Amino acid sequence: MENIKQLSNKNKIDLLINEIETVIIGKRDTIKLTVAAFLADGHILFEDIPGVGKTMLVKTFAKAVQAAYTRIQFTPDLLPSDILGVSIFNDQQQQFDFHPGPIFTDILIADEINRTTPRSQAALLEAMSEKQLTIDGKTYPLSPNFFVLATQNPFDYEGTYPLPEAQLDRFLLNLKIGYPTFEEEKELLTKENRQARLAKVHPLLEKTEIRALKRAVTEVYVSPVLIDYALTLVHKTRTHPKIKLGISPRGSMAFLQVAKALAVTEGRDYCLPDDFVKLILPVFGHRLILANNYKQQPNAIEKILADVQASVPIPVRD
Repeated sequence: MENIKQLSNKNKIDLLINEIETVIIGKRDTIKLTVAAFLADGHILFEDIPGVGKTMLVKTFAKAVQAAYTRIQFTPDLLPSDILGVSIFNDQQQQFDFHPGPIFTDILIADEINRTTPRSQAALLEAMSEKQLTIDGKTYPLSPNFFVLATQNPFDYEGTYPLPEAQLDRFLLNLKIGYPTFEEEKELLTKENRQARLAKVHPLLEKTEIRALKRAVTEVYVSPVLIDYALTLVHKTRTHPKIKLGISPRGSMAFLQVAKALAVTEGRDYCLPDDFVKLILPVFGHRLILANNYKQQPNAIEKILADVQASVPIPVRD
């Protein structure tokens, strides 16, 4: 395989996306957003109906990035200690020894996260925001590349627990896979099965490449005009009559960071208005709490965010 270290950042990312596309057909935009979230040091919540490939996408991404990964199947009887680890008394040393749980990895696949109780869901909060855990008064650092890829089924499915607002706010993006087109599904049916294709996925990015790409994100230039545009969108969500709770400062920082990462995936060291436009729904959608009268309306969040976007003129480049 071509020496990836010699490639530009854009070519490295394209190579990674192409590798994932050998398994996940017709979802290039979703894959690109997944890569952007990883480079922005965020986490992703994939929400969609069963059977559209949420888990397969996250498993393929985890394998394509040369990093350790662990999968946890979230169930109603899952305990926080099953995620974090547990302290066990050592008779010989007369002390408690900590045995790390599966969260001590680079990429954590949290499958069907809303099938476990809120208590177990909350076990991820500190890890997702601080990349560390405090257990029995002692702090344990996590991997600098710690990345949660969670999947959940819609709330109207039996046996699901809604994620609390504090947990949702820690997910950088909320993505939906969606049904494949007729031609994409035909290709899916006629190709080698997904598990066989997954087994052939090559791990591509070493930790040095990951660090370099993340560093490139921090160096992306965002003009003052674009920062004003992003903040105006954020503030519109806080005053919109159909929104009870708008975007938090954590959400506005996430908006900026992932826009910079998206620019890197496009081979740029500067942001364009389109970077922010593409991210309004995946960054804002899961963070909003709608007024009671609008919660049950079909596609309410999509319609409200379209209204927010339309109310703010897109900056025009000179």
